[in-house]
Amino acid sequence: MLLIGPDMAIREVNPAGEDLLGASASRFTGRALLDCLELAEPRFRDSIEDPEAQLVARGLDAVVGDRRLRVNLTVSALPSHPGWRIVTLSDASQGERFEEQERRPALRGPAVLAHEIKNPLAAIRGAAQLLARKAGDSEAKLTTLIRDEVDRIAQLIDRMQRLGRERPDPLAPFNLHGAVHRALETVRLTSAPDLTWREEFDPSLPLVLASEGALVQVLVNLLANARDAAMLPHPHEFAPQVAIRTRFASGLAMRVMRLGRSVRLPIEVQVSDNGPGIDPALADHIFEPFVSSKANGQGLGLALVQKLVRDMGGRVSHERDHQAGWTHFRVHLPVAR
Repeated sequence: MLLIGPDMAIREVNPAGEDLLGASASRFTGRALLDCLELAEPRFRDSIEDPEAQLVARGLDAVVGDRRLRVNLTVSALPSHPGWRIVTLSDASQGERFEEQERRPALRGPAVLAHEIKNPLAAIRGAAQLLARKAGDSEAKLTTLIRDEVDRIAQLIDRMQRLGRERPDPLAPFNLHGAVHRALETVRLTSAPDLTWREEFDPSLPLVLASEGALVQVLVNLLANARDAAMLPHPHEFAPQVAIRTRFASGLAMRVMRLGRSVRLPIEVQVSDNGPGIDPALADHIFEPFVSSKANGQGLGLALVQKLVRDMGGRVSHERDHQAGWTHFRVHLPVAR
């Protein structure tokens, strides 16, 4: 990612840009963009020189730094700063080629959609890297969160793009509470200030055997659902609350069959809310694709949660405590040996 001034000079380059250009940002800062990025086709050079032009192009032959590459290119104007633009570049030889998509028509739509989503994600990540260079300690935490969440979303898109034909993410031992805190921090940033969060963690838990990235995605989905449910209108006008709890469920843990033997799942993460609950008519189908109790829901969040948890050898379940007025989702996972 490159930040371009009104004079067409490069003002900032993020670390990924340095890697692609093959040199440090100081070598390119202040130089004209088209001196560092030589495009074979004149019409693209003309578009870049137009300060109001928006440009998206794929598979361009270019000389980038000292290398000849085929690149994907986007140019976006900054409405708040007339004449300033952001340029994103990526190596077109990485990932699936458009020609490969042509040979596989069944995958063309999802592959193109994934590409269109990941392009703006790359711009967001690059912007966060540029902001981090000038941020203070308090802002640096937010820019790190933006970068980490963009990476997680990009990984999720990769998993969805290859859904049904890839092996599950590899499992490894890690501290469960690191994933819990990452998910909590993400969801809290978009939560109403009058929502109360309750935490009850068991600090003595052993390492869990799972995929950390997949578990963060599971918890983000469950916490976001709980947040939305707690904020729904409630006949008893309870103050909205979401609770997350971890524990070692000795003797009560679920079991699964793996490689012909029974495996215990004693590590439990529980996400709860005091919202009005799920429609009883949907309660037995909430983990099925395209089933949603939300007015504008797509019905994919809990289906993905179940798929990711099963890939980790775990189980996810749902329960409504009508007497207490709470909805509970529980994820059970194995202990790392």
